Amino acid sequence: MIGLLFFKSPLILAQGSSQYRLSSGDVIRIDVVGEQDLSFNDLRLTDAGSFTYPFIGDLNAQGKTAAQIEQLIADKLRGDYLVDPRVSVSVPRYQQFFISGEVRSPGVYPYQAGLTLRRAVALAGGLTKRGSESRMTIGRDQGSVTQTHKGSFDSPLLPGDAVTIAWGVF
Repeated sequence: MIGLLFFKSPLILAQGSSQYRLSSGDVIRIDVVGEQDLSFNDLRLTDAGSFTYPFIGDLNAQGKTAAQIEQLIADKLRGDYLVDPRVSVSVPRYQQFFISGEVRSPGVYPYQAGLTLRRAVALAGGLTKRGSESRMTIGRDQGSVTQTHKGSFDSPLLPGDAVTIAWGVF
């Protein structure tokens, strides 16, 4: 089921934000201080947003923050495996975003923390002569529903967003 919902305030994601919610396709880095065997550089989350971790098994990271995953891993390692585990989780690579319509190079681009619609358009080579600054939309999957809202150059984007730039009437 695909629905259409218009809303005024998109989610805000600041660069390096501790509020970023992990999603399928993200790559995470896990560091456990003093435990090289439990530290991993490139763990890609599955389509379901999970990953497998030694001694613990499958962990669901979908919709959780890096801080929540840090706490989850530390809690599961504490006691049976380590006395006081210090865990750090970061996101070196996010999933991609899509841009189509009246840009010079429509396509799929790697997401960057703090990405705005202005930067996404620049990555896609800028607007074509027919591209409209006032007719930009952002589609964002929310489970089984795609929410679509009107965008402006200052609109923040999230991994997986689909941006469409319509042509303007001159």
